[in-house]
Amino acid sequence: MRHVTLVVMGLLLIAAAAIPASAEVYVHGFMQGLWGGRLDQDNPTTTEQTASETRMQLRVEHFGDNAEVFGRLDFFWDGADTTRYVWELREGYLKFRLGSNIDVKAGRQVLTWGTGDLIFINDVFAKDYRSFFIGRDDQYLKAPQNALRVEWYPGFGSLSFVWTPRFEPNRLPTGNRLSYYNPIAGGIVGTGIDPMFYFDPPLPEAKFENGEFAARYKRRVGPFAASLYFYKGFYKNPLGMEMVDFGAGPQPVPVYPKLNLYGASLRGAYLGGILWLEGGYYDSREDAEGDDPMMPNSSMVGLAGYERQVATNLTINAQWQVDYLMDYAGFEDGFRDPSTGEIQGFVRDEVRHLLTTRIRQLLKSELVKLEAFLFYSPTDEDAYLRLLAEYKYTDEVTLAAGANIFDGNYASTEFGQFQLNDNIYMKITYGF
Repeated sequence: MRHVTLVVMGLLLIAAAAIPASAEVYVHGFMQGLWGGRLDQDNPTTTEQTASETRMQLRVEHFGDNAEVFGRLDFFWDGADTTRYVWELREGYLKFRLGSNIDVKAGRQVLTWGTGDLIFINDVFAKDYRSFFIGRDDQYLKAPQNALRVEWYPGFGSLSFVWTPRFEPNRLPTGNRLSYYNPIAGGIVGTGIDPMFYFDPPLPEAKFENGEFAARYKRRVGPFAASLYFYKGFYKNPLGMEMVDFGAGPQPVPVYPKLNLYGASLRGAYLGGILWLEGGYYDSREDAEGDDPMMPNSSMVGLAGYERQVATNLTINAQWQVDYLMDYAGFEDGFRDPSTGEIQGFVRDEVRHLLTTRIRQLLKSELVKLEAFLFYSPTDEDAYLRLLAEYKYTDEVTLAAGANIFDGNYASTEFGQFQLNDNIYMKITYGF
């Protein structure tokens, strides 16, 4: 850690030296305390606290005639499961223009595209669900990655290309403060049961061929912003299994299967509100025939959403996502008992439905925000509810309290596996 800190400090000094003395450098940031506790006493983790941290974020930016330098650095003391001091460079990039119609952004950055509200189809950039499930600010849902982004504006739209040399996965619950479903154990587990349940799957090898490449073409079509997408890399969650022999016989190990993604989206004003449509084809490159039970099948996913202000400072949206799993018969066979031929445990439907709604009310001259976001899958029979109450006490100080509530009839579904992680939290933020 000491060596890494010295390297970062050195890079910041070099960057500072490169900025002319007369240039304006803007420094912003915030201090924040976040505390959260679990509501379920039966959770198999090592702590009843989901959050106990003091955080400081510093943002430094400089805008020149031809280039922009931006840095965002987080320092925080975390005492929920282990007492430790952590820092993370969330963003540190140089952005500049080549000619009159090409922008280049190189370095550590947060990337996003697509149209969904907390539903991601063509946005395959890394997410941090550990932060999302314990009440950290929404900005922490998007995990940073080291990437090169090039945007070209040829006059008939815009083309974006993103290359990530080292695969960056989603950050998922590890079993320390948030439990999860382990298919090998056949239930919800955490490190409070066994330290071996710490979830840290191996990444693909650090080879050039294992980098990620994403592209987007975007242009206006009438009142809508239309986009086409392509991605070549890996599933962001370790949805596959490989048998590895560690000396005591073959053991199943979770892996990130190879993925190609092809998609499209529309978003624009419609009937007094905002309408969005998005779809994608997930091409599972390691299970093209859909007959390998240890790898995910290819699938087609579609999304429709609409948002409108229905009263003064009251906004409501709704989304409907449909996930069609291809070669379903072969997938279902992977859950059959070899001796009886009967299905064992819960098996997802061939077509999975997910419904969401966000309700946001602003009060007291918009100083108070009340918000609820509900995910509900009628096919998986599970749900996830996010509640937030926020009060802007002064221009600098914001108070917030919220809850994350999970429910499900089956331990193996997307939200059902987190049903023991219900938690409440409070935050105090001072911005400067």
